[in-house]
Amino acid sequence: MLDVLTLVTGVAALLLAVWCGWAASRDQPTKDWHFIGMGVVSLLALVQLVIGIVQLARGEKPEQGTTIFVAYLIGAFACIPAAGFMSLAERTRWGSVTVAAGGVVLAVLEVRLFDIWGA
Repeated sequence: MLDVLTLVTGVAALLLAVWCGWAASRDQPTKDWHFIGMGVVSLLALVQLVIGIVQLARGEKPEQGTTIFVAYLIGAFACIPAAGFMSLAERTRWGSVTVAAGGVVLAVLEVRLFDIWGA
C-alpha cells in the first residue's frame, strides 16, 4: 500500500471533518462547496481502492489478511459518499455533522488500513 496516499487521504478526511464541523457550529447545512470537498476525498479513496486491488492482483499480501483488507478498502471508499447522501436528506446543521463524522470515520479507517497492510 502506498503510505503517502493513506496519509493524504486521512488528512484530507480530517480537513473535511473540520470544515463541515465548522459549518455545523455556525448552524449551516452542507453546501455545494462541501460536496466538492467530499468529491475530492472520495476520489482519493477510489484511487486507494484501485491501487489496493492492483497490489493484491500482483501477488502482494497484507499482513492481517486479504478479506479484511478488501472489506476496509470498500468501507473507506463508501464512507464519504454515504455521509454525503445522508446530509442531503438532512438539510440542517445535522447534515454537516453527519459529514464531519464521516470524515473522522474515514480517517480512522485509514489508520486501520495502514495497520492491516503492515508497514
